[in-house]
Amino acid sequence: MARRIAPTRGNLVKLQKSMAQAENGHDLLEQKRQVLMLELVRHIDSARDLQRDVIKTFEDSYKALQIANISLGIDTVEDIADSIPSTDEIVVRLRSVMGVEIPDIDEIDPSIKPGYSFINSTAAMDDAYLSFRKVLSTLLKLAEVETSVYRLAVQIRRTHRRVNALEKVVIPSDKEKIAFINGVLEESEREDFVRMKIAKENREKKNSPQDESKAV
Repeated sequence: MARRIAPTRGNLVKLQKSMAQAENGHDLLEQKRQVLMLELVRHIDSARDLQRDVIKTFEDSYKALQIANISLGIDTVEDIADSIPSTDEIVVRLRSVMGVEIPDIDEIDPSIKPGYSFINSTAAMDDAYLSFRKVLSTLLKLAEVETSVYRLAVQIRRTHRRVNALEKVVIPSDKEKIAFINGVLEESEREDFVRMKIAKENREKKNSPQDESKAV
């Protein structure tokens, strides 16, 4: 592959610039990969904690729901649940980490007042409502972290491929081509030096006194 390029000084300069850019890009991508890895590890640790919290929150919420069903009856609980409007308070913001958009979801207030009438309801229903508000809050945090983990992992994989391509293909190829051109140019310089030396010796012989006496 290296021998397909013309061994000229112009190509040598271009290859040297190309390799310098590739090495600089390799260093920047390696730094990016390290930063993303640190961010990924932090989110993975958070995801583990949140997964445990979600399990515990769901267990507590279903217990509260069972108590509400016993206190009011399943049909009444379903009617109250149907009367609660869908929430529109979920706000998702994006922040950039080395070019990767990471979601930040605003926390919702898990202790907000119920949106249903207190008539025909009990404290057990309030407890169940607040428990599932907490479930929603915890699930939003988990969704934020898991989405971040996925996006970071995808970008890390892409960055890793680019680093490997530069490290194992582009930079070695440029080095091989540069070495080839340098070898050809050095050989050409040696040949030019030899020719110049021979030409100089021939001129000196022609201009020597012995040659002049022979000519007389």
